[in-house]
Amino acid sequence: MNTLGTNIKEARKKAGLTQMELAKLTNLSRSYIGDIEKDRYNPSLATLKAIANALNQPLDSILTDNDINNNEPTLTSRDEKDIKKKLDEALASIDSEALMFDGEPVEMDTETKELLKASLENSIRLAKTLAKKKYTPKKYQKNDKSDD
Repeated sequence: MNTLGTNIKEARKKAGLTQMELAKLTNLSRSYIGDIEKDRYNPSLATLKAIANALNQPLDSILTDNDINNNEPTLTSRDEKDIKKKLDEALASIDSEALMFDGEPVEMDTETKELLKASLENSIRLAKTLAKKKYTPKKYQKNDKSDD
């Protein structure tokens, strides 16, 4: 069973990044990244989110010890732009009184808005990843056959 540090290290290497490059992308120090990878520190949720975003990985892929994640398709910069566009569209379509509780509108405070945004982003990212996982292998199989 892999530790959190091992999962982060493997994801970093899979992304082709050094500790220094990951540190720059996350605004963390290289030594802190190294300490996390060696399980010397338990990073905060915000730090884990920053690492997952820098590695273009869903947060759960670095939190869980699951061999399925090794076969997860990576998201391209085009995918990231598409996710941002869809997130912006979804957030724009929600007005400030969109949440209802017992039939009454509920004012969204800053924390609720941020949680809603994170939830929507994770959902869109997961949908994009699942779509790539489902459809991309067929595309590559056709290319592989035509090359023979």
